[in-house]
Amino acid sequence: MRNVLPKIISLILVASPVMAQAPVRHRVAVLDFGYATVMTASQAVFGTNVDIGKGISDMLIDKLLADGTYRVIERNAIDKILHEQDFSNSNRADPTTAAKIGHVLGVDAVITGDITQFGRDDQNKNYGASAVGAWTHGAFGGVGKHESKAVVAITCRMVDTTTGEILASVTGKGESTRSGTSLLGGGYGGGSGAAAGYDMSSSNFAQTIIGEATTAAVAQVATGLNADASKIPDAPPPPKVAVSGLVADASAMDSIIINVGSAAGVKVGDQLAISRKVRDIKDPATGKVLRSIENPVGTLTITSVDASSAVGKFSGTGAPKVGDSVKTP
Repeated sequence: MRNVLPKIISLILVASPVMAQAPVRHRVAVLDFGYATVMTASQAVFGTNVDIGKGISDMLIDKLLADGTYRVIERNAIDKILHEQDFSNSNRADPTTAAKIGHVLGVDAVITGDITQFGRDDQNKNYGASAVGAWTHGAFGGVGKHESKAVVAITCRMVDTTTGEILASVTGKGESTRSGTSLLGGGYGGGSGAAAGYDMSSSNFAQTIIGEATTAAVAQVATGLNADASKIPDAPPPPKVAVSGLVADASAMDSIIINVGSAAGVKVGDQLAISRKVRDIKDPATGKVLRSIENPVGTLTITSVDASSAVGKFSGTGAPKVGDSVKTP
């Protein structure tokens, strides 16, 4: 007995992780981030207007997919819904609108936010013509041969698509500093054409100091969102379908056939009660049947289903007959 107990305990300890229920992976949609407040700074970095809101959104999607905490809906599906529903860019960040978008997409939560800082960390915040000229001369945003520091800050919100409630607010801030380089480095050529085609999810961008700062900020946001995954309420279980039918064939106890199937809500694994009517109770004045008295026969466990019928294995003390009623307990 002494030798048996340790083995039993070991088996329980090994089996317990397998038996533990896996956490729910909620479906989320990530909308493009707003960047109106940093558009001037962004233009100073790239030399033209680049949609950094879309770029950072794509980076966050990639990060969330890699982490695996959420199931993230594809951008193409989001773009299609936004186009069809004609949601304007100006109010997509509003929690109520975000919830409506998420409801149409069929997701549990929508992630939206704003880029609050993007560019050079400089005490002089005047991004006028002289600053832009200093950043963009030479090869794609040169700032001269001195130390350059890039800073990117993001504020992100997670919205419940059922209630419109903001479930979580997460911030991320990334910094990167190098000596003797530009925020984007060199080698990509100047002009708006090069910037307009710049891929923020590419390894080339990731290797620049502005790319390093962006990657760090996105990673912080993803970590915060993963930590807040439990704040998304679980969807309520679907309502239980009440099944009502009759035994159609009872020639074999392990293959009882009933006259209702998937069209009536029957599923494999369902356990249905079989009963037999004994008598009807009638209204003595009108003769109308008030109720039927039934005796239980046993239980039918469904093993296969088609649209209009199902087959199950019977268990019980009685023996089912054709015409017996089959119902959800």
